[in-house]
Amino acid sequence: MAWMTKSPELAAGIGGFSTAVYNNGRLPMRTRELARMVIAFDNECAVCVNTRDADGPAAGVSEDLYEHVSEWRTWPGYSDAERLAAEFAHRFATDHTGLRDDEDFWSRCAEHFSDELLADLALSCALWLGMGRFLRTMDIGQACAFTLPSRA
Repeated sequence: MAWMTKSPELAAGIGGFSTAVYNNGRLPMRTRELARMVIAFDNECAVCVNTRDADGPAAGVSEDLYEHVSEWRTWPGYSDAERLAAEFAHRFATDHTGLRDDEDFWSRCAEHFSDELLADLALSCALWLGMGRFLRTMDIGQACAFTLPSRA
């Protein structure tokens, strides 16, 4: 992560944002991890694809969740809310203005997510999209696997 030392003030800000997403976000971990992984694949970011949360198994996040990310539309192991979070993440990364204007999506989303959870989802997606593209563009750590530390 030597690139981050080139801009320590901005890196510290991103670090704080990342800490907030992972330690203060209110999304259920399965929902968060599915949305994160959808963006990881859209970004073609190996670091992101290979990252796991240390608390994942205790929160019901099994390798099945990760193995079926590309099937988020159809795999029966995802709940309706998880599938909507995956759709949001995918469209956030690939068609943000289409997502913005899709009244049907927002109606379906309102059935499963409060405004607070939607804010957490959108802000989380902003972190993952931006950092994943940074890592991929700069070709940083594309062979690495990470485990996120457990919450304190």
